[in-house]
Amino acid sequence: MSTRKSIIFIVNPISGTHGKEDMPKLIEEHLDTSIFRHEVVFTEYAGHAAELARHYAIQGTDVVVAVGGDGTVNEVARSLVRTQTALGIIPCGSGNGLARHLCIPLDPIRAIKMINCCQIEEFDYGVINGLPFFCTCGMGFDAFISLKFAESGKRGPITYVENVLKEGLKYKPETYEVEDETGARKYKAFLIACANASQYGNNAYIAPGATMKDGLMDVIVMEPFTALDAPQIAADLIMKTLRNNSKIHTFRTPSIHIHRTQPGAIHYDGDPIMTGKDIDVHIEHLAIRILANPDVPEDLAQPNQVLNAFSDFFNNINNVREDIGRDIEKGGRKIQAINKVLLRKLRN
Repeated sequence: MSTRKSIIFIVNPISGTHGKEDMPKLIEEHLDTSIFRHEVVFTEYAGHAAELARHYAIQGTDVVVAVGGDGTVNEVARSLVRTQTALGIIPCGSGNGLARHLCIPLDPIRAIKMINCCQIEEFDYGVINGLPFFCTCGMGFDAFISLKFAESGKRGPITYVENVLKEGLKYKPETYEVEDETGARKYKAFLIACANASQYGNNAYIAPGATMKDGLMDVIVMEPFTALDAPQIAADLIMKTLRNNSKIHTFRTPSIHIHRTQPGAIHYDGDPIMTGKDIDVHIEHLAIRILANPDVPEDLAQPNQVLNAFSDFFNNINNVREDIGRDIEKGGRKIQAINKVLLRKLRN
């Protein structure tokens, strides 16, 4: 009887920013077939990855690998929670939040070679209003932008940043009542994020100290801020210094209830959905098995600050601030002037 492990690669051909026609060949060439007997399947419609992963988990498959972006990873992962089937990831998306947190290589060949190590560990995942998430969920501005991003029809970090710059300074903060085991508090907030992992993707660190093994989520409350605060907040996201920003409140908790004044959007791993006034979020402790990087333990992962589309912009953050200041001094339409400067810096 064969002792090789069964492994299925679920490939989303339209996710992310580049094609995956060569993926079966790469898998064939670089997967260690002395360890694995494999099969490659392609998704055909939205939600197909979740259906396939659920089927293979029921069949007792040892590993199911999501080949695609954050949405594909979420679909596959949510079908594997509380099973013995482990999640593998070959990141091919525009954000790759979970892969980056776990230091899974972004190069497909290196990711396949990491899979050959077959180091399986147990990790936490989160649930927001019954929907599993593995990196982050939230409400307020980031959920609003997720809706705009989904409606834009284009992918990639440039589209995301353009939406942030165009819509960010027009967005109106909301009032939230937040309750955990320590009691209830009210916040007027630009956004509230609940993080199981450290980042949104693209090395934007919303919760720099988060770990996926402590049974807790990092809750980040971002207060309303002015146009002049925006560049520093954005830079702090990239530099892992958000906790030092005076506009940010953070705490850790295993579960939370949030009440807002009106229904609206939430997001789970960047996928937006409309929901009601009440939101419940909790952590399921060590309830999903994932192929981990044996060379970089999750709690020692370090950021690479130059792998994302923001890098050139933030390397010149002081120049951006000076430009904003000059435009504001001239008077007139502040929001339009600021957006024009920021978008010009981003595109250059």
